[in-house]
Amino acid sequence: MQYEKLTLSNGLRVILAPMKEAATATVLITTATGSRYETKKENGLSHFLEHMFFKGTKKRPTALSISEELDQVGGEYNAFTSKDRTAYYAKVDAKHAEMALDIVSDIFLNSTLPAEEIDRERGPILQELNMYEDTPVRHIGDVFEMLLYGEHPLGWDIIGTRENIKGFKRADFIRYLNRAYVASNVVVGIAGNFDVAWAKEMIERDFSGMRTGKNPERKRIVERQKAPAVRLQKKKTDQTHFILGVRTFDFSHEDRYVLAVLSTILGGGMSSRLFMAVRERRGLAYSVHTGTDAYHDAGYLATQCGVEHENLEKTIRVILDEYRRIREEVVPEKELVKAKEHIKGSMAMHLESSDDIVSFLVDQEALKGEIILPEERFAKIDAVSSEDIRRVAEMIFRPERLNLASIGPQTSAKKLEKMLIL
Repeated sequence: MQYEKLTLSNGLRVILAPMKEAATATVLITTATGSRYETKKENGLSHFLEHMFFKGTKKRPTALSISEELDQVGGEYNAFTSKDRTAYYAKVDAKHAEMALDIVSDIFLNSTLPAEEIDRERGPILQELNMYEDTPVRHIGDVFEMLLYGEHPLGWDIIGTRENIKGFKRADFIRYLNRAYVASNVVVGIAGNFDVAWAKEMIERDFSGMRTGKNPERKRIVERQKAPAVRLQKKKTDQTHFILGVRTFDFSHEDRYVLAVLSTILGGGMSSRLFMAVRERRGLAYSVHTGTDAYHDAGYLATQCGVEHENLEKTIRVILDEYRRIREEVVPEKELVKAKEHIKGSMAMHLESSDDIVSFLVDQEALKGEIILPEERFAKIDAVSSEDIRRVAEMIFRPERLNLASIGPQTSAKKLEKMLIL
């Protein structure tokens, strides 16, 4: 993987990753600002602003003029807001790379944010919120983070509250845009088959005049959990959807590679311990998966399932048994090697196309200010030992780190809390 990094005089960073054999090119512009940078009254503003960027610019005054231009060349384009970043992208046939850069740059720099479009967009965003709440398999992740982080911004829904969505004014968007979208907090990336000299010229032309200022500050999370915790969201569902997990590390922690291997052993594939224990041997769930997530100052490992209501407690016990086993028993070498190869193979398959490559590079640069290439990651994965797995498992699988979030008909949190013993 070859790439070049440039920094403009205003502090904006540029990542260029030419791929001569690629048939496509992807433009991705990311600002390291998401919902965790909001105040309570602003909650949902990052996400709403993302929608508004597609509503018109001076050059392309309507949503149709933006979408029509990309649709006519078969482009894939969208945006997303997370808790720590917001990104806008377009992937096109390589011969249309100039168009993609022009459009994504235009909406990022020149959106007009018309008040009438803000009023009109409230409806779709409220329906998006309803859609998430009506999809427990997705919404359970939000409930789990509400449990972990509470009234800290990391515990709030990215989409915001109904009250906020209905009440935002144009002045709120302008104020937030000026505070959060500053050049030194932005990374512009292009990957695929494109002319590097042309890209440098265009980015310098378009972005050299972008607003400057101090990068927005985030409120640090301080974790003080002392006992297992449960959060129930009562809802009429055909399944109980739940996440059971433990607090772990931030995304720069030295044991993050150990945690990745540990998580893969537990629930990273159809031959993983929890897939076999929960689905194959007991038939308790269709899908069971263990993964990790991390922020600048916090992180977790968690297992997600959907089960019959009456099987919730039984499934929890099975998961806890596997948590204990990996904490108390040495992982066999064969299983350790399999997990490592699973991680490396999966990463290789997810880095084949221009959109994969640019996301891999820009995400790291935007959030961490450094890029670790796959080869270095593979070396760190290969260095993980069975002793490392057991050491980290002993560190994280403790009662005071356990958390359970559930969506379903259950009403007794105390009963479930008593089960959370490691």
